[in-house]
This record gives sequence, structure tokens and C-alpha cells, in this order.
Amino acid sequence: MKVTKDIKYIGVNDHKIDLFEGQYIVPNGMAYNSYAIIDEKIAIMDSVDINFSAEWIENVKATLGERQPDYLIIQHMEPDHSSSIMEFVKAFPEVTIVSSSKAFTMMKAFFGTDFSEGRIIVGEGDTLSLGKHILTFVTAPMVHWPEVIVTYDSTDKVLFSADGFGKFGALDVDEEWACEARRYYIGIVGKYGAQVQSLLKKAAGLDIEIICPLHGPVLKENLSYYLGLYDTWSSYRPETEGVCIAYTSVYGNTKVAVDELASALEAKGVKVAVSDLARCDMAEAVEDAFRYDRLVLATTTYNADIFPFMKEFINHLTERNYQNRTVAFIENGSWAPMATKVMKAMLEKSKNLTYTEAGVKILCAMNDENREQIKALAEELCK
Repeated sequence: MKVTKDIKYIGVNDHKIDLFEGQYIVPNGMAYNSYAIIDEKIAIMDSVDINFSAEWIENVKATLGERQPDYLIIQHMEPDHSSSIMEFVKAFPEVTIVSSSKAFTMMKAFFGTDFSEGRIIVGEGDTLSLGKHILTFVTAPMVHWPEVIVTYDSTDKVLFSADGFGKFGALDVDEEWACEARRYYIGIVGKYGAQVQSLLKKAAGLDIEIICPLHGPVLKENLSYYLGLYDTWSSYRPETEGVCIAYTSVYGNTKVAVDELASALEAKGVKVAVSDLARCDMAEAVEDAFRYDRLVLATTTYNADIFPFMKEFINHLTERNYQNRTVAFIENGSWAPMATKVMKAMLEKSKNLTYTEAGVKILCAMNDENREQIKALAEELCK
């Protein structure tokens, strides 16, 4: 695939994978992207997962023909982008590896060598000339590992963005970008909003016409849309007006309350996303919590604590710096309701959360008082 006249796509699609990073369900697989910049000298941008090293190297050979790569630029050392480095060096032993100092330290840990006799260490603002293409390196620590760099080609105005602007899904599957990019961002990069904001500020000073990420499609049109979403996500602002309801229910009584609240909100024209945390893709539920401006947590008291799936869900939120939302609670406590108290305590370090005055406290099963509480909660959530 041609990105520009001189830049070719040489990545691979993975339809064998079921869980990315051991936890994210990827029904449409993953793309591991790599690019060749062909000039007086040739630079290969990043490696791929070890299971696809042979296919990737064949792509390189088919693209370059009789020519040999001069540089292998490694922007990120996560194994889905770096684990084929040694296979590449075997295939092209004269290649020079270009990366950050921290990345070479990681290479020593991963492969037993830091390529000290065939490498170039780059940092903020360093450049590499390929001929007419001048590459400028920009450090991006903790987006989302500490060694990360991104690379700007001023000739074709291309930003090679490492894991930034990536998404789940192989490139031979047609699907909406935002949904899987949002789930990818929040799940993997969400904790590091401040670092992403810093990188966006650096990117604002570059004349970018194309973004080449390490996962997902090359972005060539309407770049303000993608940059705008990244600004929203990394500043922890709600993206959409609506209510995310996340719940657990042991015998169905808490679910009854959730269904009634969802119906009441929808009757008022509010967009509602409901997740049964025991059965849904947890990453999808976390995505919805960050997407919408209001969140309802509904669960049971369990072993003087809260139901395990709800506990896991809140932990996912807090470790990703959940903030700037309105939160409401529905608890079912049978003989000793404690769920609301526990959930509030788990959220106490989250910034700028507003709690509703209305709430719902169920003792075993729904009754008329609970239905009035649901009406009051719906009214408050609609203000």
C-alpha cells in the first residue's frame, strides 16, 4: 500500500489473536503497522509481532527489491512492535538501529544486546537525513511506555505516531474508527492523559498532513477530527451527553431497578448505555463510562463489600484517572446495605466528580418507595 510516493506500508494483519495484551477482546483482529521510507537511504519504521516476522520481512524484500534497508527505526519497545528486531537483523545484518536511549536499554533486557556497535541513539529534536526526507524525532515518554519516540517527516508532512491514534482491528476489516480507537485509547493509554496532552502540544507545531500509527489505518483526511478526539480523551472531558449505567445483579432485583431507570431516562430523550458487568466486555463498559458525562453505578453489598465485577470496574476507572463526571448510585443491601459507601470510598481520589443527591437503596426487592427514588434520580440526572 502506498502512503506517499516514497512511503510504503509493509505491515501485517493478525486474525489469530483473541486477546490483545492478554485482556482486550479483538473480534476483528489487529494490525501491526510498519512503513518503508524509500530515499537515497531507506528507513524501515518499526517491527511487528514475532509471529509475523517472516511475513513482514517478505513484505520488506518485495517492497525494496534489490535494495537493502539502511535504518530500522524503533519508536516503541512493546513486543507487538519490537519482537521481530532480531529476525530483521539476521535478514539485513548491515542495518543500523535507530531508537531512544531507554529503548536500547530495553533491547538489552529483551534480546541480550543493545546493538552498541550498530546503532544511533536519538532524542528530542534530533534529525536523520535519508536524502530529501529529513526525519525529526520527538520524545513521547509514557505514551504509553517511557522509551517512546514519534517521528516527523517534513518532506511528506507525515507523523509516524507510534501507538498514538491507533485502534483495534485488522486493516482488511471495514469498521468505524472512533469506537475501536476509543476503546483502545482508554484501555491502553487512558492513564496517561497529561503525557498525551504534552505530545499534542508538540504536534501542534508541526505541519501534519498524514498520520501513520502502529495500529489501525493511515489517517489522511479530516485530521482535526482525530486530533480533537484525542484532545477530549486525554483531558478527561466527556465526549457525549448521556448516561452510562453499569450494574451487577445476583438474583435480578438490582437489574429491575436499572431497567426502570433506563426506561425513565430514555422516555425523557436521554441517550443511555447499559452494561451488565458480569456478562459484557469490561473494556466496552469502561469506554462508555469515559464517553458519557453521567454515570450510574448499581450493585449489591457482597461480603460486607461490593460485588466483584463492580469492584473490578471501578478499579479500571480509577487507575485511568476517571474524573469530570456526575455519578449516581443504586445499591441493594438486603439486611446490611453498604454498597454506596464502599463505591464512594473507591472514588474518593477521583477529581471533579459530582454526586447526585438522589439515590436508590433497595432492601432485597423493589418496592413503591424505590420506584419513587428512581423517578427522583431520573429527574436529577436530566437537569
